[in-house]
Amino acid sequence: MTNATSTTAARGDLAGRREWTAFVVLLLPLLLVSMDVSVLFFAIPSIDRDLAPSATQQLWIFDVYAFALAGLLITMGSLGDRIGRRRLLLLGAFAFSAASVVAAYSTSPEMLIAARAVLGIGGATLMPSTMGLVRSMFRDERQRGRAIGIWSGAMAGGIALGSVLSGVMLEHFWWGSVFLINVPAMVLLLVLVPVLVPESKDPNPGRFDFLSVPLSMGAVLPVVYGVKESAAHGFDVPRGLVIAAGLLVGWLFVRRQRGRGDAMISRELFRDRGFAAGIGLNALATFAMMGSSFFTTQYLQSVLGMGTMEAALWSLAPSLAVGAAAPTATAIAQRTDRTRVICAGFVIAAAGLSVLALTGTDSLWLLLGGCAVMSCGIVTVMALVSDLALSTAPPARASSAASLLETGQEFGGAMGMALLGAVATAVYTAQMPDSAPEAARKTLPGAVATGDDSLISVGREAFVHSMQYASVAGAALLLVGAVLAVTLLRRRTAPASRDELALTS
Repeated sequence: MTNATSTTAARGDLAGRREWTAFVVLLLPLLLVSMDVSVLFFAIPSIDRDLAPSATQQLWIFDVYAFALAGLLITMGSLGDRIGRRRLLLLGAFAFSAASVVAAYSTSPEMLIAARAVLGIGGATLMPSTMGLVRSMFRDERQRGRAIGIWSGAMAGGIALGSVLSGVMLEHFWWGSVFLINVPAMVLLLVLVPVLVPESKDPNPGRFDFLSVPLSMGAVLPVVYGVKESAAHGFDVPRGLVIAAGLLVGWLFVRRQRGRGDAMISRELFRDRGFAAGIGLNALATFAMMGSSFFTTQYLQSVLGMGTMEAALWSLAPSLAVGAAAPTATAIAQRTDRTRVICAGFVIAAAGLSVLALTGTDSLWLLLGGCAVMSCGIVTVMALVSDLALSTAPPARASSAASLLETGQEFGGAMGMALLGAVATAVYTAQMPDSAPEAARKTLPGAVATGDDSLISVGREAFVHSMQYASVAGAALLLVGAVLAVTLLRRRTAPASRDELALTS
């Protein structure tokens, strides 16, 4: 009798056609937010001609979106749990649509920077709200794992798709069109979400801690900014002080959270060690993914001599394999020990980076194959540890849990570009002749700009060697991730029971 009752209750938890349709709608903001990270790659020359931004303004046009997104994720995750995830999603979609129109028709650099900042704020509301809604709609663990697997593949594909789509749009329209492509999707979201997606929130949220908002931003933004600047221009004392200031504010933020009952980040989230482990392993996977992109895109353009559009199209090729990797890994994990699959994902990603360590100056297919293998492993890890972290979080705190996962990704990506980029830069500089111009000794594009064939040849060899060393370093770190996964999760996850398997068949 008990078994029959529990089976019926469990069957009642299964999501149906309505929930899966709503999930497809929720993929729209995910794709747009991830695409907006890379959508300006081809548009900058056109923007330069029309708006004439200064060098500093051009950097802010690029970076303000990511900074606003990273700085407000924790705040918006907590706000979504309190006022309702669907409500915050709709507010964010409206802001994202309006800011997209303003950005498209900007008449000055300042106007475009402000619009990009609002896009980042809107993006910060969309990411944790949508993942929190997925957590509440898919109460069955196996269905939720499948949904998050699809989610992870879509997010990885969106970043690659953004640069290509912007190139296609700019072939036929003006630069503002890369922003207007957001509007129809967001309008569709505003129409369908109230019909398909149920509201969910914390029934007892407590007061909102307003002082924690600037503290959380003061913790995240200086660290992300300092790390990214160090990756782009090298580490120095001022950038080190910026990072240190962020870490100090972060300590104050954590101290405040630990001493309050209405904390923005509830201690309840960390009662299960799988949550903290999931955040750390997810950040490590993002570290490798973003760190490798630091040199693979340069390889296509500066070593193989491809144009920007051609390089972007070739970079899409590994994404074809990634689309199937996460759902497949999720299905396997549901029939065996999830820890083993996470560990295997790290090992597969390390193998992909090891393939990159074998590339020469004319190894397009080797590069694409290595990137595909690495990306499949990375997405496997990200999908499974994200599902693990969300499943351990209380449903009332789902958006807060999602915001911490995504903030960890921001840190991981910034650190990957900084550290693996630093390894590659150091090797490249050491192998360039002292007689080369300073710009050529710093970067391969600088060597290409000299027009000296012999120096360009030396620069390409040096760059390939630097990529090999960075790939080996990244592969070693991923193997450490495999060991950490076994150590931290071995007693945390287990195979699905026979009853669970029968339930979903």
